[in-house]
Amino acid sequence: MPKIQIMSVIGSAVPAPLRELGLLACWYLVQDGVAISGPLTSLPAAQALSHRMGTYALDA
Repeated sequence: MPKIQIMSVIGSAVPAPLRELGLLACWYLVQDGVAISGPLTSLPAAQALSHRMGTYALDA
């Protein structure tokens, strides 16, 4: 089973709607180099979603 990783992005890589809310970082779940989730607003949210999907790894 492919591993799901958590990727963080900061600054201008954060989607504009999140930056407009004042967020300077967001997180995505990634599998085989492809984002499998939309931007998540916190690391705990990304970890929880990853756990619900069955695996967890942190490569942020």
